[in-house]
Amino acid sequence: MEKNFQENERYFLAKRRVKSIRGFYIHLFFYLVINSIIIVQIYMHNDGEFWRGENFSTAFFWGIGILAHGTGVFGSNLFFGKEWEERKIKELMNKDKKEKWN
Repeated sequence: MEKNFQENERYFLAKRRVKSIRGFYIHLFFYLVINSIIIVQIYMHNDGEFWRGENFSTAFFWGIGILAHGTGVFGSNLFFGKEWEERKIKELMNKDKKEKWN
C-alpha cells in the first residue's frame, strides 16, 4: 500500500512538472509570435524611426515576465545548476585522464 501511494505521488508530481514546463513553452511561443508581428508591423509602418524605445516596450516588459516564468519553472539555477557542475567535473576529469595516458 505504501509503495503504491509513493508511486502515485511521484506520478502526480511529475505530471504537474510536465504541465508547468508545457505552459512555459506555450507562453514562450506566443511571446515570440506576437512580438514578431508587432515588430514587423512597426517596421513596415514607421517613418524612419524604428529604433525608438517605445517600439520595443511590449517585448521588453513581456520578456521580463517570460524570464520570471522560466525561473519559476526551471529554477534559479537554470544554466549553472548542480547538474551542470557535476557534468563539468566529470568532463574535466575524463579529459585530464585521457591527456595523462597520451
